[in-house]
Amino acid sequence: MHIRHSGGMANSIFVFRPTSGDIVELILADHRLFEDLLRECRRTDRDREASRKALAELLVAHAEAEESHVYPKLRRKRAIGSHEEEHGEEEHADITEALLEFLEAKGTDTQKYDDALEKLSTVVGHHAVEEELTILNPALTEVSGTVRAELGAAWATARNRLLDEGCASIPQVRAILERAVSEGTIAPADAREEAEEIKTKAKKKAEKVEEDAKKD
Repeated sequence: MHIRHSGGMANSIFVFRPTSGDIVELILADHRLFEDLLRECRRTDRDREASRKALAELLVAHAEAEESHVYPKLRRKRAIGSHEEEHGEEEHADITEALLEFLEAKGTDTQKYDDALEKLSTVVGHHAVEEELTILNPALTEVSGTVRAELGAAWATARNRLLDEGCASIPQVRAILERAVSEGTIAPADAREEAEEIKTKAKKKAEKVEEDAKKD
């Protein structure tokens, strides 16, 4: 686990900051860190507030560095297309939206905290799988080791700078989400809420169909 606790239960968490390496391996290491920090956020014998802060900072720094350095370079190298780049950015926006909800949950021992954490875990896990399949795999086969090392250094520099500066306060995360909306990466809040209602109704209808079928 590339995080370090300090204090009693853990009143602060330090996330390690690599400075070089193959970009694919560096991103995969962060994906494992996401899982570690999500688990820390679930545990009741940890300082959940410290874990939430560390997770938020890492999610934002990781994504911002990818969008600034990794995705554009891989597209220019024709390892990925514009669809993969845009989809990756859209999923980052989905994570940002879920992260904002998680950060806005008051306290760390409430049902709202648990629900927001579950939602964030789902979108982060989904993105990690898709990114590994559709972006990292092509990077391994279509881009040279030299380019991957250059990308790794550029990404790590940007990521670490954001972590050092602090990049995931509620106003900062809200601003990132608003930017995604203004750029057309993600739909406005009212449209997303309407879509969510439609999905919920469809899911309930599907569940009823399954339950009715069991009774037949």
